Amino acid sequence: MLNPAYGETPLDADEADALTSTARAMLGDDPDKADVYAIEQDISDEVGIVLLQEILDGGLGLTEMFDDQFVRRLHRTLYGDIWQWAGTYRLTEKSVGIDPAYIAVELRQSLDSIAYRWSHTNDWSPRELGIAVHAEVVRIHPFVDGNGRATRLLADLVHTAAQGESDSFFVYDWDVDKRAYIDLLRSYDVSRNSGPLAAFIPVTEVFD
Repeated sequence: MLNPAYGETPLDADEADALTSTARAMLGDDPDKADVYAIEQDISDEVGIVLLQEILDGGLGLTEMFDDQFVRRLHRTLYGDIWQWAGTYRLTEKSVGIDPAYIAVELRQSLDSIAYRWSHTNDWSPRELGIAVHAEVVRIHPFVDGNGRATRLLADLVHTAAQGESDSFFVYDWDVDKRAYIDLLRSYDVSRNSGPLAAFIPVTEVFD
């Protein structure tokens, strides 16, 4: 996922200013972007294991996850040790995402709509449900950064919870062609149809 020069690229001034004191202590002076990425990935792996186990143990379900406050808490858990903006909705326009003035309302309404459709229809499989949540939150793009990783983990959690109790369950394999993946996300922005993206992201079976 990283180009050859990525690790040699230092944080720019705005990024460096947004680091927490904890991150500064860990990274030292003039950290490279790859240093930050490595810490983010380690935290994401740890958080994912804890939350997936909580789902499998019955302590976390879809009702809790279909909530904008859960999305904010998840983002804060992933990035709170590193970035000051963790869990905070962005206040500025970006090249992707909706007007920041509408983020809170749009995210809440979108999750409510997805929850209603899941509860009252049978046209989504668990695999399609997780990808629908992922694509919709990416479309809104609520945070300054980290939207991709946070929403992929959210999709993993939703997908797992939607499968119910079983001796095995399926997880997404996000190691896909990045260009095609981004093209499908852009198509979703226009069509609001997550089916092609759900068909594109493979799944693999995991046994307890």
